[in-house]
Amino acid sequence: MESFVSAVPQGAYCELNELIRLRYPARELKLGRQRRVFSRLTGPHQGRFRGRGIEFEEVRIYQPGDDIRNIDWRVTARSGKPHTKLFCEERERPMLLLIDQSLAMFFGSRNCFKSVLAAHAAALLSWAALQNNDRVGGLIFNGLEHAEIRAKRSSRTVLQLLKQISDFNHRLRRSFAPADSAIDPALEELRRITRPGANIFILSDFRGLSENGIKHLHLLGKHNDITAIRIFDPLEEHLPPDGQYTITDGENRLSLHSGDPRLRHRYRERFRLAGEDLSKKFGSMGIPVLPLSTLDSPLSYFRELLGGKK
Repeated sequence: MESFVSAVPQGAYCELNELIRLRYPARELKLGRQRRVFSRLTGPHQGRFRGRGIEFEEVRIYQPGDDIRNIDWRVTARSGKPHTKLFCEERERPMLLLIDQSLAMFFGSRNCFKSVLAAHAAALLSWAALQNNDRVGGLIFNGLEHAEIRAKRSSRTVLQLLKQISDFNHRLRRSFAPADSAIDPALEELRRITRPGANIFILSDFRGLSENGIKHLHLLGKHNDITAIRIFDPLEEHLPPDGQYTITDGENRLSLHSGDPRLRHRYRERFRLAGEDLSKKFGSMGIPVLPLSTLDSPLSYFRELLGGKK
């Protein structure tokens, strides 16, 4: 079992039985550590939901709009200024996954395609959430259509989610019609189905994300915890070794000489700057960006972050 689950995913398409088998190693992932660990990646930001609940949090000076029923009369009398009690609202934290299976994800130069890596990472997170007694659901999209799995606390729901991921993954073809922006409408749909208090994971390469998509993320982030997992392939980060290569988009062919130092530098800088820009925009919204490469084992990656066995 260890040799299987520690391996990097392989191939152009995922296999449903492999996604199901990840249920066992996912027990090592401790989602209870998520907020503390991920907050280091974005700097300090307020992640708690405040409101009337059962767990006392703190007392502060009364502000216009505070519920007068929560005024702490003892502190008010002692200080001579009105103070109010704040409570941590008792909420469920359902996990919702937004899984990108668009044409841009149907690519890979090492081990597996990005779409396969996203499927395996989503499976691990789903099983870990169920083990944590959370409700699990998600939205899978490809730019032309999407499938929604409503969040429930059952292994049957996780299996339905994984089945949909596998189905979308196996529908990917080079002849598949790309959309100008697959993720923007998916984020809009996610806003429609998400209730406040969700723990959201977005697994994508974030190609085509526009200001409209950023707006949806900003609104989602006001009442939910969001983590972005940026899926990438090493060939997107660096050009291949010096040589003459024939490349094609399925219709046209071009010859590429990868030895030009200026070309290699511009290529590498473009990827680096795109990543920095994404991290800056997301960081301003308190959204951590976790880079995950097709060279990585998702289980080992999440073990390091969420305190599993090494």
